[in-house]
Amino acid sequence: MDTPDGLASLQPTDPDGATAQYVFRVEIRLEPDADGLWTDPDRFETTLYRTADDPGKSGWLFFRNTLWRGELADEPHFRRLVEDELGCPVVSASFSELRTDEAHFDALKAQIADDLSLFNADSVSEVLTKYLGSSIRVT
Repeated sequence: MDTPDGLASLQPTDPDGATAQYVFRVEIRLEPDADGLWTDPDRFETTLYRTADDPGKSGWLFFRNTLWRGELADEPHFRRLVEDELGCPVVSASFSELRTDEAHFDALKAQIADDLSLFNADSVSEVLTKYLGSSIRVT
């Protein structure tokens, strides 16, 4: 399956110790295959993470290309992608935030400032507001 900008790298923990992640809220439904088995509740919410690529590296424009105006902006499509990756039915899936440390955030802002024309914007602040809104958490 083709996944946009490395959606396959979505993982609940980051074994590489990345300093920035895209965070998604996902509601999963359990559907046991065997007769006479069921779960209660049959749905639960979990958090899904995708490592944010280092600014300037391949995939760093995930927030612009895929998240904001791409495949993940279409919730039913995003749900299907997550279902394929997790192997279970997904009831809902949505972007929650970009979680980053100060160094990564500074590098992201510097990279954006280097070429504002990529974003059709006049300032870094405008880019961040336009594509991520208030969904940035600097830890």
